[in-house]
Amino acid sequence: MFLHTYRLIALGSAFLIVGSFASASQVSAQVTDLNPFPHVVLISAGTDLSSIRLQGVKMVEVPTRVRSTIDNDYCQSLNFRDPGGSMYCPQVRLEAFVKAYEVTYAYQGEPMSSDEYGSKYFTFSVYFRPEELSPQTREILSRGKAARSDVAMAFKVTTSRDPERRVAIDEAASMFCEGRYIDGAWQQTNPDCKDKITSKDVVVLPEYLTIRVEPGTARIAGPVGRSATSDLLVQPK
Repeated sequence: MFLHTYRLIALGSAFLIVGSFASASQVSAQVTDLNPFPHVVLISAGTDLSSIRLQGVKMVEVPTRVRSTIDNDYCQSLNFRDPGGSMYCPQVRLEAFVKAYEVTYAYQGEPMSSDEYGSKYFTFSVYFRPEELSPQTREILSRGKAARSDVAMAFKVTTSRDPERRVAIDEAASMFCEGRYIDGAWQQTNPDCKDKITSKDVVVLPEYLTIRVEPGTARIAGPVGRSATSDLLVQPK
């Protein structure tokens, strides 16, 4: 479908009507499935592991699908009208929400350089499908006033920091041309010199910790309606 448009162009005291044709905007969409249940998060390696504490558990709705819609003509036009506006292309919409338990932990870590207040307080959350938790755990959570320490026993937190293999510059086997910075730009002393870069495989510890939260197999000794929750037991894996 084509839209016929007209423009008025001023020529001295007269006006010239110019006609043009514009094609219909091309709109495309892409749907991507999400997995909100990996039970794994990454946090800074400078974290005080002893400070990790359960903050709370609540029922929420999480998306399992995201739809990205892009209007090619509109997004391209933003580059000319508003360069900063192109960051909103494409339009993203979350879809297909499902109920899940949100388990949130708080911990102490090194403050972020971008945080002007230097806060050392952080949180992370993982999500569980209701069927991933035992009936006993769901019963405790449904009471709403269960002791936090007892609820924490229904989840097992493990940490790991496995070495990683990376590619790094072998400085002993590499050659770098001499030079200096002039007005913020690097200039070589010898324009004909060429850097010789040699790389090598190295094994290093990552800058982050892997935190995995798994549900335990909980059971309650005594009647389900028992007010005390100190009998909640978690069987080791």
